[in-house]
Parts: sequence; C-alpha cells; structure tokens
Amino acid sequence: MSQTYDFEPKGVCSVKLQFTLDDDQCIHDLSFVGGCNGNLKAIGRLVEGKPAREIADILAGNDCKGRGTSCADQLSIALNKALALKE
Repeated sequence: MSQTYDFEPKGVCSVKLQFTLDDDQCIHDLSFVGGCNGNLKAIGRLVEGKPAREIADILAGNDCKGRGTSCADQLSIALNKALALKE
C-alpha cells in the first residue's frame, strides 16, 4: 500500500516537501513548497519511480551556498526517515 509523507526541511529555503512511497519503496509525486521552483520541479521529475534508497544515497550531503545542507540533502534525510518507518 502506498503511503504519503510530509517533511519540514531545516536550513533551506523550502518549507515543506511531500512524496509517496509505493510498496516497492519507489518515489512518486514529490513536491516542494518554497525554494528554487524550477530546480525542485526538475528533481521531482528525475526521481519519479526511482528507488528511495538509491536517491537518498545519491543526494546525501549535497550543499547549497555553504549551509551544510540543501533541499536535495533534506530530501535524502526525509527519504531515510520514511524508509525507517516502513521497516
């Protein structure tokens, strides 16, 4: 059964992200509120249908403007939290 997750990012311009994980733990319907609209829509398209673990590993540690995190890194954190809940 698919489940939708909401996450409040920390230290970035985006204020909310939401995604669904299907039974195979693949990502669907990723959306961000706030942040760099075009780039975040592009991330959503790139990760659609991809395994959450793979995407979390790829995006982990990505930095934006020396903040020590980014919207992509925050997505990685959110995916890892969602995967932990499914275990």
